[in-house]
Amino acid sequence: MEIFNCNKNENEVNQMSPLTWAYVGDAVYELYVRTNLINDTNLKPHKLHVESIKYVKAGAQAETLKNLESALTEEEKEIVKRGRNTQLHHTAKNASVQDYIHATAFEALIGYLYLTKNEKRLEEILNLTIKK
Repeated sequence: MEIFNCNKNENEVNQMSPLTWAYVGDAVYELYVRTNLINDTNLKPHKLHVESIKYVKAGAQAETLKNLESALTEEEKEIVKRGRNTQLHHTAKNASVQDYIHATAFEALIGYLYLTKNEKRLEEILNLTIKK
């Protein structure tokens, strides 16, 4: 949908803070998880929320990134590294610092792929994140 497309070119996206990538990646991943739950279940909204938390909480995202690492390209690993090494200004109250750092790196990767319009690769990676 055109209204959701970023109007930045790849060079401009590369110059953004990895926290900006993570900010967008958080929303993209949350929407992906919610859409999958809607498609694959008949749960009521509260149960949908409870189920989605299993995927989007920092610990789960950190574990997802760990499971994805062997499938990532060198460029994607560099994006993850930038996301992981960025200075965080706060941490989640229900996650360890390590999990939060790795979750931010995962969200940065998702956001980067989305912002650079690398839809095919984004879909491949997202499809690896949820076990059907």
